[in-house]
Amino acid sequence: MYRQMCWISKTSGDGDKILYLQTAPSQPWRPYTHFPQFSVPDYQIPGGSKGWATYQKLLKAGWTLVPSARANEFGSSVYAESMVNGQ
Repeated sequence: MYRQMCWISKTSGDGDKILYLQTAPSQPWRPYTHFPQFSVPDYQIPGGSKGWATYQKLLKAGWTLVPSARANEFGSSVYAESMVNGQ
């Protein structure tokens, strides 16, 4: 199974990042919240990273972490559709 994860900024630039997942090379990057079968509840830490608990779970399960620059090399249109919900 194709399993990649990446930290992508919610806004253009180097703002707060949230965990995005990709389950097929032809699929866009989507926020971890779009995958209830993989995500777990976030830690209740003020200012904590959105998706950190899910990242830890998926890393242990063998998912691959992709550098943000690599995910962005395809342009913002790759994951823009998932930004509609403000996620």
